[in-house]
Amino acid sequence: MISMRLLPLAAALSLVLAAPARAESLLALYEAARVHDASWQSAKAQYDANIARAEQARANILPTAGLSGGVTRSAFENNNPATDRNFTTQNATVSASQPLYRPANLANYRQGLRQLQLAEFQLTAAGQDLIIRVSQAYFDVLAAQDTLAFVRAQKAAVAEQLASAKRNFEVGTSTITDTREAQARYDLVLAQEITAENDLRVKRLALDTVVGRDNTQANSLATPLNVPAPQPPDAEAWVVQAESSSPSILQAKTAVEIAELETEKAKAGHKPTVDLTASYGLTRNLNGSAASPLDSRPKSGNLGVAFNLPLFAGFATQNRIRETLSLEEKAKADLDATRRSVSQAVRTAFFGVVSGQGQIRALEAAEASSQSALDANRLGYQVGVRINIDVLNAQSQLFQTKRDLAQARYNVLLGHLRLRQANGTLQVEDLARLNTLLTP
Repeated sequence: MISMRLLPLAAALSLVLAAPARAESLLALYEAARVHDASWQSAKAQYDANIARAEQARANILPTAGLSGGVTRSAFENNNPATDRNFTTQNATVSASQPLYRPANLANYRQGLRQLQLAEFQLTAAGQDLIIRVSQAYFDVLAAQDTLAFVRAQKAAVAEQLASAKRNFEVGTSTITDTREAQARYDLVLAQEITAENDLRVKRLALDTVVGRDNTQANSLATPLNVPAPQPPDAEAWVVQAESSSPSILQAKTAVEIAELETEKAKAGHKPTVDLTASYGLTRNLNGSAASPLDSRPKSGNLGVAFNLPLFAGFATQNRIRETLSLEEKAKADLDATRRSVSQAVRTAFFGVVSGQGQIRALEAAEASSQSALDANRLGYQVGVRINIDVLNAQSQLFQTKRDLAQARYNVLLGHLRLRQANGTLQVEDLARLNTLLTP
């Protein structure tokens, strides 16, 4: 306690805020998360599966070919005249077919292309979610580190005030009340330190889970920090941009197109189909009796066009069309709902950043005022116009303001990323720019 009392407050803060030796940058941990994060790997595997599924629709407009063959052993008996024959038949056929007019197959192929686009939008959304999750876990660790640092610095300051109160009581210049108040505040700070240490431990475990590493450390923010304003500075500009960049809106638009093609497939149930067919067959008959030899090899081939026109299917086609039209309307309603949801999320994120910047400026002013108030209360305590509890309250207010200011800065930096996620423009480059604000 005596050694800590001799340390100035600034020196104590510099010790507890020192960056860990094994600290890693935000961008490096993001790259690690792309390799180890289970949610991202699941999204990537789903994307690969969707690509393969979309390619399956191409098969319906391409030619098909097949080879068939067989061997048959036949026994023939006749009593008048007495005849006994055993012979073997071998056959092989090659057949091929090419759709010439199948509107349902063409619509299904176009649906496959839309499914491929949908898979890309889903993967983009998963990538943006990974950026947010890594950044959130990273800044949670930084915030927990700051909280622990400020609590320990406050503990050092309270310990100094406790020692001063004890000295003053011993020489008779203060009452026992000052000592007990300082002791109570010191015990409270010790409890806060235990809570802060556990919170930091939990936050680091959460970051380890995301990036797939153990004992991950985070770089601190560089100081002084100038948090930039959103560009463009108009919320409506961000909303307009979301129409063409938001993965959620693009997915909903693609779902509408897929539903429209499903209706086109249903309507194709009333239309004819035309296929080009070709086949070539070879048959070989082998007689197993030497008395009556038989060995023939007939061949056959054909080339033609197959036409099929559905006439009546028990109203199945009509009801299928009604179903797909209703699903098409549902997809359009879902698109409108997604647009409203994205617009609200963009505006909320934008004003959150703007409000956060104002909060930072207010807290910076409050920090300076709290420091001045603490200095004044310390001076007043020394000359006898302030009591010990006034100094302790001023210390608590200063460190609480410091914690709030640090958290506000992290919230604004995350708010910038969430704003870009809301309107769909979040990219790794945004994370790289944010990474430059961290100490190397």
